Amino acid sequence: MIPTRFAKQAWSAFAVPMVFSLYSCVETSGSAWMRQPLTPDDEPSSVMVEPRYRGSGTRKDTRTHTLGAMGTRQAEGEGNPPPTVDVAARLLGVFRNTYYSFPNEAEYSGSKTKIFDASCKLIAEVPTTFHDMLCVQGSGRLASARTVSFAKRNCDCAAVCPRSGQKICYEALDPAKYPYGRGALGKAITPFRTIAVDDKVIALGTAVFIPAYVSQPMPDGSVHDGCFRAEDRGLKVVGHSVDVFTGGEADTKAWNQLVPTGQGVEVYVDHPRCKARWPDG
Repeated sequence: MIPTRFAKQAWSAFAVPMVFSLYSCVETSGSAWMRQPLTPDDEPSSVMVEPRYRGSGTRKDTRTHTLGAMGTRQAEGEGNPPPTVDVAARLLGVFRNTYYSFPNEAEYSGSKTKIFDASCKLIAEVPTTFHDMLCVQGSGRLASARTVSFAKRNCDCAAVCPRSGQKICYEALDPAKYPYGRGALGKAITPFRTIAVDDKVIALGTAVFIPAYVSQPMPDGSVHDGCFRAEDRGLKVVGHSVDVFTGGEADTKAWNQLVPTGQGVEVYVDHPRCKARWPDG
């Protein structure tokens, strides 16, 4: 299991002073939100993000094209330049990047709110602050070590989610099988590997390469290879958007410092390294 806290030494070289709200870096819900129809309040803007990169003076070319075996494409950005893509891979464009996490009830306290399953059977009484994060993220860990994931929207028995105005019911899961909750494919999701996508743009199960994350530090002391898999969906993940699942909230903050929310990241499919990791994707 991936630790929820990064080793201090892995982050010391990447400490970047910045002030941001946790709620600003977790735009969407996780597990299986899109099994239910969108409500009017769920409809996001359909305008694709084309970020302006500092120092370039121009906007990125977001047209989809294919790189040949000897072709290269360099993604611009701040600080150290991202790696060159020098293998056969197909660029889908620049996507708006966000993060979502897996809140842990043990880290919250205060007044209580009840959470229920889809039959309105009580699952647990949890701190209201935890409930208010859980209903945004879609999955979380209870103090009992059980995990819960989104089951149903518009539950009469559920408390209102302050950010969405919706009333969400959950399903209690086996933590051994779903240590970080369940995604839209009905399978366990994995921190730093699972991404939520609009499956009209990227099919669920697809192996995806995002150069901006290459060499970013991982909890086990290794560095990321830029490979992710589309395994989830979210209310606000529409069009050219990619939502990276980071697991622990501290890890969400850390990666948000390295690759800030909304800066825009190039997204590729058909990258040999990522296809080798998930041959069926």
